[in-house]
Amino acid sequence: MDSVSSCLVFKLKKRQETQDENLFFVLHFFYTFVSLSQKKAKKTLTSDTHSMEVEIPTVWTDCLEIIKQHVDEQNFNTWFKPITPVRTEGDVLTIQVPSQFFYEWLEENYVPVLKKAVRQVLGENGRLEYSVVVDSGNQQNPSLTVNYPTGSGNKKNNNQQPNGNGNGHSHAEYSPFAYKALDPRTVNSRLNPNYVFENFVEGDCNRLARSAGVAVAKKPGTTSFNPLMLYGGVGVGKTHLVQAVGNEIKKNMADKVVLYVDQNDFTNQFLNALQNLKMQEFQNFYLQVDLLILDDVQFLAGREKTQEIFFNIFNQLHQSGKQIIMTSDCPPRDLKGFQERLLSRFKWGLTADLQEPDFETKLAIINNKMQSDGIEIPTEVAEYLAYSVDTNLRDMEGVLNSLLFHATLLKKNIDLDLAKEVLKNIIKEIQSDVSVDYIQKTVADFFKVEMDQMKGKVKKREFVIPRQTAMYFCKRYTQLTLALIGENFGGRDHSTVIHALESVEDMMKVDANFKNSVDELTKKFKSRMSA
Repeated sequence: MDSVSSCLVFKLKKRQETQDENLFFVLHFFYTFVSLSQKKAKKTLTSDTHSMEVEIPTVWTDCLEIIKQHVDEQNFNTWFKPITPVRTEGDVLTIQVPSQFFYEWLEENYVPVLKKAVRQVLGENGRLEYSVVVDSGNQQNPSLTVNYPTGSGNKKNNNQQPNGNGNGHSHAEYSPFAYKALDPRTVNSRLNPNYVFENFVEGDCNRLARSAGVAVAKKPGTTSFNPLMLYGGVGVGKTHLVQAVGNEIKKNMADKVVLYVDQNDFTNQFLNALQNLKMQEFQNFYLQVDLLILDDVQFLAGREKTQEIFFNIFNQLHQSGKQIIMTSDCPPRDLKGFQERLLSRFKWGLTADLQEPDFETKLAIINNKMQSDGIEIPTEVAEYLAYSVDTNLRDMEGVLNSLLFHATLLKKNIDLDLAKEVLKNIIKEIQSDVSVDYIQKTVADFFKVEMDQMKGKVKKREFVIPRQTAMYFCKRYTQLTLALIGENFGGRDHSTVIHALESVEDMMKVDANFKNSVDELTKKFKSRMSA
């Protein structure tokens, strides 16, 4: 072999040795990497049980540290310290809260900070779920809880529309573009399950409307009450009643598709359909509904295109024997900005009004609410609330919730003193210059009777009416108890005062002249208060 060949063989052998050496290092590195990975995996696996034991409290502790940065100490101690972490499953953290009221307060006031904390700890897909204690149980029976996802609380004010549809559900759940053939088992009707006939208190102010609602719930689309139009002022129970009809139908007729929607959502869906050229899908969705409840129809005023599509949907539903229920703040004859042909259809069925509740109805509502919460309320407290809150039922519910909250937080019994303490921060404080003496003098002058005659024992009509009217205004514009009002009118007892208040309210309903007199006196007192 010549020198050139020898040199070539040497170089080839050298290159093979280099390749073998490189392969050795690669294999060695791979083996080392796999070994380390297996050790790490084994170490992780052996510590899984321990991690599961510490993960839940650690996650919630981390959340609390973030929440502290956004909530003052008092609110943190009140609303976050009592919370107990229950479990974590994937991206979902479940926390237990001590009551339904507690849950609703968190949902009303602290959802943004809770979401921020959970997402910082669990990642962008982190979600929160509540386990709400609805019955604390006893030694024999365990506590009862119910689970809610975050964002499902019923926000106050039936007319408000926060993110989503106002009942805590996203628009996608009832979007007219989300379904082809509707399955009543999967359609989100957007009904509040708490709005049922059982807790809707009947009175003279709503008897016709409630009776019509019950009739419709038994035979939707087949009675002469189609459409059913309910109207009344703010907070008189319209939304409660129409949703009670929907809940009753869903309970007893599982094959019926029920949908509650307010005019704002209906209008937004319609505009979305126009922009995306999906009008046929929009209309097809609504034509599959068996009970359509449209809330606050008065806000469709002036919306020509929306009225036109609603007119078409209304006609086809009605012709198909489907039930339509609407609410408004006034009767159809007083609605402005509506097409005549649409207004005429509003009058096809039954129009019924809901009025401000009288004393007896308010008293029944108060007792019903407190009993449902398992709380006994003294008669004098219920009477004080019934006469002091003279706005609407929504305000009354807020007062009762506040009273329950104060009693629970302060660990006090519900009595007249606590009720007065709560109300002074809610209703307008009574001006000191509208005193019993001022009321008595003003009423006596108005009816042209002597003060002694009005406060005396004589039961002639010309003295009884001013006396009862003065008692009515004393209850309305002072914070005196019924017994103390009676003391200021010749030592009469509280039952006499109650009778006087009821008599005044009854007379205002049947005697237009007397009602005008009361309204005139009301203006005098209000002007005195604002002076």
